[in-house]
Amino acid sequence: MPVTRVVLAEDEVLLREGLVGLLDRFGFQVLAAVGSAPELMDAARTHGPDLVVTDIRMPPGGRDDGLRAAVALRDERPDLAVVVLSQHVQAVYAAALLDSGDGRRVGYLLKDRVADVAEFVGHLRTVAGGGTVVDPDVVRRLLHRPRDPLAALSAREREVLALIAEGRSNAAIAAALHVTEAAVGKHVGNILTKLGLLPSDDTNRRVLAVLTYLRTQPSGGPPR
Repeated sequence: MPVTRVVLAEDEVLLREGLVGLLDRFGFQVLAAVGSAPELMDAARTHGPDLVVTDIRMPPGGRDDGLRAAVALRDERPDLAVVVLSQHVQAVYAAALLDSGDGRRVGYLLKDRVADVAEFVGHLRTVAGGGTVVDPDVVRRLLHRPRDPLAALSAREREVLALIAEGRSNAAIAAALHVTEAAVGKHVGNILTKLGLLPSDDTNRRVLAVLTYLRTQPSGGPPR
């Protein structure tokens, strides 16, 4: 069988080194092992791996930087296999990952399940081979979560909407995401359409979109 080439991202040094040793032992080739989301982006672009394995919460932001990096990489390479590891069930994160690329070659696993080494390695091989693996607890949460008004939005459109909610202009959003202002304008148009906010003289659709976004956010930051 061809060797699966891996880029690994985990900010906890001991866990990262342990995963490197585990992957080596089971015949994976670890091309790079890094500790932050920007390093993950750079390593994946440099090495062109078959599989990315990353923690969700990573520096520099310490929130969902690892997930954002994984989704961005799949936007660039829809065939890239990605497995994300999380300390807690986060249905929104799982949905964002499953919406990326073509919806295949993705995995969302809880860290406390990694204790079964053979099962974990099997999951990695399943994803690298084109399958999808989602922790059963995450599946249950996805099936029973209330309807998300933002469900139709892509990961990039959600990111744009979050920046709109921060009060940023299209030009500022373009600078933050390193895209053209025209691309941002297209995303904004798609967001308004998908949220059912049709043109009207007596409403500010951008404000209504922000209100919709804010209603979906937890009162505190996402747990790890």
